Amino acid sequence: LKRMLNFNVPPVKNSTGEPVWKVLIYDRFGQDIISPLLSVKELRDMGITLHLLLHSDRDAIPDVPAVYFVMPTEENIDRMCQDLRNQLYESYYLNFISAISRSKLEDIANAAIGANAVTQVAKVFDQYLNFITLEDDMFVLCNQNKELVSYRAINRPDITDTEMETIMDTIVDSLFCFFVTLGAIPIIRCSRGTAAEMVAVKLDKKLRENLRDARNSLFTGDTLGAGQFSFQRPLLVLVDRNIDLATPLHHTWTYQALVHDVLDFHLNRVNLEESAGTESTPAGARPKKKNKKSYDLSASDKFWQKHKGSPFPEVAESVQQELESYRAQEDEVKRLKSIMGIEGEDEGAISMLSDNTAKLTSAVSSLPELLEKKRLIDLHTNVATAVLEHIKSRKLDVYFEYEEKIMSKSTLDKSLLDMISDPDAGTPEDKMRLFLIYYISSAQAPSEIDLEQYKKALMDAGCNLAPLSYIKQWKAFTKMASAPTSYGNATPKPLGLFSRVMNTGSQFVMEGVKNLVLKQQNLPVTRILDNLMEMKSNPETDDYRYFDPKMLRGSDSSVPRNKNPFQEAIVFVVGGGNYIEYQNLIDYIKGKQGKHVLYGCSEIFNATQFMKQVDNFDNL
Repeated sequence: LKRMLNFNVPPVKNSTGEPVWKVLIYDRFGQDIISPLLSVKELRDMGITLHLLLHSDRDAIPDVPAVYFVMPTEENIDRMCQDLRNQLYESYYLNFISAISRSKLEDIANAAIGANAVTQVAKVFDQYLNFITLEDDMFVLCNQNKELVSYRAINRPDITDTEMETIMDTIVDSLFCFFVTLGAIPIIRCSRGTAAEMVAVKLDKKLRENLRDARNSLFTGDTLGAGQFSFQRPLLVLVDRNIDLATPLHHTWTYQALVHDVLDFHLNRVNLEESAGTESTPAGARPKKKNKKSYDLSASDKFWQKHKGSPFPEVAESVQQELESYRAQEDEVKRLKSIMGIEGEDEGAISMLSDNTAKLTSAVSSLPELLEKKRLIDLHTNVATAVLEHIKSRKLDVYFEYEEKIMSKSTLDKSLLDMISDPDAGTPEDKMRLFLIYYISSAQAPSEIDLEQYKKALMDAGCNLAPLSYIKQWKAFTKMASAPTSYGNATPKPLGLFSRVMNTGSQFVMEGVKNLVLKQQNLPVTRILDNLMEMKSNPETDDYRYFDPKMLRGSDSSVPRNKNPFQEAIVFVVGGGNYIEYQNLIDYIKGKQGKHVLYGCSEIFNATQFMKQVDNFDNL
């Protein structure tokens, strides 16, 4: 992206002088790709004075170059031609997110000739950037029209073949862009008889065709090896969401996944409604009005990077520690100020000036750093407090622990009916999620009599039972119904009460919240990756298909030609993913020296959004 914003030449490090000032014109797709990666400040540092949506009313700025970053759609092309005719900018650098067709390119050329602006169209590039990078090791396909590739869209019972083709082509186009950007040709493995297999076949074909056209191949020359994977090819594991429907419904206990589950967290930005409650207002502060705040949880936020995968109690404790260490430094600044006699002059201060100048200089230089630290502490105090309110009011710790026990087949200390009927525990949706996990995880479905009893209890608790009918059919349909997915057998261990957080001075009142510590256990997606990456033989993955787009003839085999374990892998979930799975993969790979994993999915949804998708399948 930075290269594109620099007129498609690599930005020169520390070149003196101003950057070239320019405007950036994007569509919603372009906006979604750029916003998680580059802040407004970073754009400004690169010379972007204005960034505007293509379809907004834009004034002419005749002496400034414009960089366009848009999808090659009909209406986008029309609008660009209109810009050329209206002579809005000095020069035009046209960048397409996904490859533009020959005919559309001719449309632009004709418009440029008609507007006498051929010389002003400086560059036209296919960027192959049709995917959204949320983390260094995580990407999703799209955000704008995500309902077109959603779990629901792929699994609709009445879907036609042409509709399915369109969905698969959309997914493959984005995955192709991903590998062009990575500069690597993967070895592809996928499960049979699923949407993931259709994606694999199409992607293999598309990569193959591109490699065969040697002159125009995107995988030769300077792009290849630019990725981090130059010495060995990565493994791409395509899995279908249907292999595991329990995880998307699971309550969670790690920071990032909790934020996504209970707050409004979208493309790395969290939107909070600040409560007008009196309890959170410290003494002497003005009572707050209720207002919406949004925070970016980005790669530059050190605290977030360090703790997004930590269990929540640990996060609360770390925020508290950061706060205390900040307060110590804050006092230091005040002390220096008073020594300097900035507050109240006295002769002593003047005489001591000489030895303190050095100290003060260091205080001044560390002030911006301290203020940034303070901003991050405030941000995480607010976000963590909002999460904590949900945990306490809905007893999410209890749900998390109980679901982990169900999924790992441990003995339950309390009956499921009691959990559902407890008016104090959780929202109707929490109860429904718990029941669905129980239903999915049970070796044999509960008897009709039991099921009726559960249904009655769920109805009494105000639950919407619609998702159950879909899950019921899914379970009957899945071959694996005979042997349900195993989720390992480790349950979280409570660690007594909170140590430091319980101190009365803490921001977080954690009474009654269990201090659960996670034990690493691999979720199904992680287990599949482990089998394929380490070349382990396992009935679960032995019949996965094997594609190597570099081989001249494609073969329909499950026998890998390469017998060595892989160092790098990309897991891609067709039908949608979640932060629980992402975190589980990251934790798994931490234990493997020198190996990397990237996680991708067609869309990312939390349990609420997922339940909505399986809700209206009722017309089956």
